[in-house]
Amino acid sequence: MFNVYCVPSIVCLICVLLLPPASFAADKDNDDDDAEVRAADLITPEAQKAIDRGLHFLARQQHDDGSFGGGGYSRNVAVCGLAGMAFMSGGSTPDRGPYGDEVAKCVDFILKNSQDDGFIDVPGSSSHGPMYGHGFATLFLAETYGMSMKAEVRERLSKAVELIVNTQNKEGGWRYQPIRHDADISVTICEIMALRAARNAGIFVPRDTVDRTIDYVKKSQNPDGGFMYMLQGGQSAFPRSAAGVVALYSAGIYEGQEIDKGLAYLTTFLPNRDAVGFNRETHYFYGHYYAVQAMWHAGGKHWREWYPAIRDELLVRQRGDDGAWMDSICQEYGTAMACIILQMPNNYLPIFQR
Repeated sequence: MFNVYCVPSIVCLICVLLLPPASFAADKDNDDDDAEVRAADLITPEAQKAIDRGLHFLARQQHDDGSFGGGGYSRNVAVCGLAGMAFMSGGSTPDRGPYGDEVAKCVDFILKNSQDDGFIDVPGSSSHGPMYGHGFATLFLAETYGMSMKAEVRERLSKAVELIVNTQNKEGGWRYQPIRHDADISVTICEIMALRAARNAGIFVPRDTVDRTIDYVKKSQNPDGGFMYMLQGGQSAFPRSAAGVVALYSAGIYEGQEIDKGLAYLTTFLPNRDAVGFNRETHYFYGHYYAVQAMWHAGGKHWREWYPAIRDELLVRQRGDDGAWMDSICQEYGTAMACIILQMPNNYLPIFQR
């Protein structure tokens, strides 16, 4: 039996993927009538205009080598991968669609910076931690595999996956460097999401790797439903808690007390509930990138309430002169994240599909 997904573009492209193994459970049945709201009903004309302006900004900012970012984050592989996913969330694929050229350049940049041991990184480029970049870049490659005509994609993707598998620490997670040392929930979600996307694309991922990740993430949950940063303890916070819930979804856990408690915790951060206090939250785009995925997978009331709220908040936050969204990392990062969030109802990228 096969899983089939379709990414609309100028030329409709259909990719046929093997079903995930038992360690990545089949997607839950999410066919409740109230969970299915058409993208056209959610992405309003104002939202589409904001998306178009944001994607146009990213296209203008792309460097000749395919990278993005200014200052210390110039040529960061995570920013490049996220920008590529922002274009693909609108229906473009490598060399196809309105931003097909830009997506293809993103692929080229990631491939050129994939090292022989599988590590995807640009030495000297600033990052919060190189394994963040590796995770986002691997996720992007997995999403393009089968869409790109480059034979090199599978080879590099397979090596990138092997590096993730081989650097999982004894607790079941990952941290900033590609070594088996400590772990945190924030980096761990980047790696398990990349592994899920790669497995969806037919790349082998050991069941034990996923099972150990599930155990690590569950142990990271606090009694309030949020997630601590590391197993040594600590308070919950919105961004890492959104990541924790999506880590479980990515590992094939779609229901249970951990999901229920996590969603209940996230709901207390519904956008616009307390704009002043909420906007002081650090890692704004990182948190909402995962929160919108969590609510999308949850469906129903969670999705119907969350998406319009974050959509309207992002429209207010968009810069008026050039269509960018600002972030302390760089404006290309903030804009890519905002465009991915706003385009979630399109359901184009395989990793986001229910």
